[in-house]
Amino acid sequence: MNQSSFAIRIVAVPPGEAPYWVREKWIGLELPVDRFADRRRFYGFGVLSIPRQWWKQCFLALFGRAEIIDGYAVGATAALAQLDQSSPEAAAWWRANAAGVTGPGRYLLFHGHVCEVV
Repeated sequence: MNQSSFAIRIVAVPPGEAPYWVREKWIGLELPVDRFADRRRFYGFGVLSIPRQWWKQCFLALFGRAEIIDGYAVGATAALAQLDQSSPEAAAWWRANAAGVTGPGRYLLFHGHVCEVV
């Protein structure tokens, strides 16, 4: 298991496809950044509209259909564990509606403008 280099605190409602009430539950949480130690740019898709097949994701990224996100990658399992502590309802929404992006080995991207390093 990777050792966490640092953590981020969510300080504003993250943009995204989840309902507003779910996204606002991230505010105040401190999440470990455990894979990509620095803020960087990622190709990303919405949690509801992400293509399930990896080759479709690559194809769409090649043709400019992926969003470029300047921010932090947080392990989905760790992020949902934190969310579950403060808002079990919001964590349940993620598990029910975005199960494909919340499993082991998956990452949630948080835009840099809604985070502060702690």
